[in-house]
Amino acid sequence: MSAMKPLVLTPGPLSMVDALDVIRNHRPVELGQEALDALNRAQSSVEALAAQPEPTYGLNTGFGSLSRHRIDHEDLGRLQINLLRSHAAGIGEPLDKPVVRGMLILLAASLARGHSGVRPVVVTSLLGLLNNDVLPVVPSRGSVGASGDLAPLAHLALVLLGEGEAVCGDTKMSGHDALLRIGQAPLEPSTKEGLALINGTHLMAAMGILLVEEAHTMIAFATDIASMSIDACLGTDSYLDLELNQLRNHPGQVRVAKRMQNQIAGSTILNSHLEDDPRVQDPYSLRATPTVLGSCLDQLEAIEAVFSRELGAVTDNPIVTSDGRAISGANFHGMPLAIALDHLKLCIAAVAGISERRTYWLLSGRDDQSGVPAYLAREAGLESGLMIAQYTAAALVNEIRVSCAPASCHNVSTSAGIEDFNSFGPTAAYGAERALSLAYSVLAVELLCSADAIDLRRPLRSGEGVEALFDWSRSLVPLRNRDRPIGGDIEKLTQALKTSEPTRIES
Repeated sequence: MSAMKPLVLTPGPLSMVDALDVIRNHRPVELGQEALDALNRAQSSVEALAAQPEPTYGLNTGFGSLSRHRIDHEDLGRLQINLLRSHAAGIGEPLDKPVVRGMLILLAASLARGHSGVRPVVVTSLLGLLNNDVLPVVPSRGSVGASGDLAPLAHLALVLLGEGEAVCGDTKMSGHDALLRIGQAPLEPSTKEGLALINGTHLMAAMGILLVEEAHTMIAFATDIASMSIDACLGTDSYLDLELNQLRNHPGQVRVAKRMQNQIAGSTILNSHLEDDPRVQDPYSLRATPTVLGSCLDQLEAIEAVFSRELGAVTDNPIVTSDGRAISGANFHGMPLAIALDHLKLCIAAVAGISERRTYWLLSGRDDQSGVPAYLAREAGLESGLMIAQYTAAALVNEIRVSCAPASCHNVSTSAGIEDFNSFGPTAAYGAERALSLAYSVLAVELLCSADAIDLRRPLRSGEGVEALFDWSRSLVPLRNRDRPIGGDIEKLTQALKTSEPTRIES
């Protein structure tokens, strides 16, 4: 067990920091007394409602388009088990471990708010898996992101019953054997508990908070690499002027400009062409970097706010109110997250797109004042230099733009039409995940090329921040003084960028 102070679940919201601490650092989680009391109150309400002659959806009825079927009281437990088994219909490659850990903590926290009507043992059983790092094998495809992430959450919940499959460490085993390994009794679902376990946005939300964290790091790297590209291209820093950027009245633009100023401050490369330079302005890919990356930063923080709100949500159906009623609504619907995830893809595409344009400009040889050869070839003509690195970036940017097709506006109806408008938030999340992965490679190409150009500017030096980034890149990829295969160089830089410590641009 971790020596870290446990996170105590209450009926209140999770913070993004706490959720990520549990996911990334395996911080233990326990159920607090306030949440325990709320769970017991709501569970008593559910039992009272289930005993009444009137039907209550999900307590004593079928599900979806079968909701008009009344279920006898003695069959209510079997109803919940059948629900979990029948809904475990997902396919495809398993979800990554951090996503599954995210699903476990977000599901436990949502249930602990005391509006789902489950017993405390349901939450403690989820925490038993989480704290022992027993991770259900969850196929990634099958959720339409509306009645909760039904199929993925059903696969997750089966392990609580001692069914399905789980991974303990690096070993895959049956859910039965996984529970035996940690000494946890199989859960026997009571009234509504199967439904509560699968009616939620926890796949979308878990992917979303992980992607937001990674996107912040990506934008910070994009800003720092763009700062290097200024000196690589023998550009100016005049457009980083703080008054200029403050006059646009968008905070992200100012923050990006400040960071770029700090990165390049003290550059002797800048000073080398302050006089007698006939150029009066740089191309948009350099000059508009604060504007473009700043707008992406502002939008990312708006997206982050959506997921922060979701970390305090109850996304079950029906909801058990404070006065004991059960109201059937659509709190499980993923549209708030689906639109945010579609939006995230556009931000990623803009960051990658302007990065590729800087690479293009640096390699093009069109600027006769830049002082570097076309494609940075040491013997142009005999050598092709980094020509095809830009082709790679172009191919990646095209693929990112294809992945930007919105999922949230492409509805397909389900459950015989009773669930007739779905969010497809998971599809948006997978597209954003793919786009973000490719964007890191686009940035790796820019870093490779800009560092190569910095080599050609020696003995002049860039700013301290840029030089630190240059040294880091050179620790991974050596100086290139003749043509060589560069695919491996791009891969090394990509992997290093992806696995760096999370960071973000200062407020």
